[in-house]
Amino acid sequence: MWQGCQAQDKKSQAQLYNFFSKKMFVVCLRYAQTTLEAEDILQNGFIKVFTKHHLFDGKGSLEGWIKRIMVNTAIESYRKSKEKITDSIDEYHENTIHSHFPSDTTSYQDLLKLIKELPLGYRTVFNLYAIEGYSHKEIAEMLNISEGSSKSQLSRARQVLQHKLIKENTL
Repeated sequence: MWQGCQAQDKKSQAQLYNFFSKKMFVVCLRYAQTTLEAEDILQNGFIKVFTKHHLFDGKGSLEGWIKRIMVNTAIESYRKSKEKITDSIDEYHENTIHSHFPSDTTSYQDLLKLIKELPLGYRTVFNLYAIEGYSHKEIAEMLNISEGSSKSQLSRARQVLQHKLIKENTL
């Protein structure tokens, strides 16, 4: 299938897309504001997969390489939206509180929903650090921000999530 993609065979590309699109859509959703934006990220990411196929050197997994392209495409989308999020980040910062996660039965899906509600900057840093496993230095380079800003946004994202979890559990 991959060899066909490298030869620009449309049937092989469709097979690869069908094989990986659901997994990669979940990755895109973690960074997108809306389902429509996640679909755009997914499509743009697969265009890169098919046009930059020569960059995959066979070291590591194809799935990992495709996932990295999706994350990088999401970061590009983030950069385009960066000006729009500055106000919402400041607004969330003013409304955060310090507390501890309660021990409850909050489901994985509920937690993902709460993460999705974070302002774009917080959510992007949180996803890159907590889910994708990037360091603050790597995140800073990717997003063109300082390491301190990455750490600060992660801390604020955690505070917002804690606040939302407490609020949900008291309802």
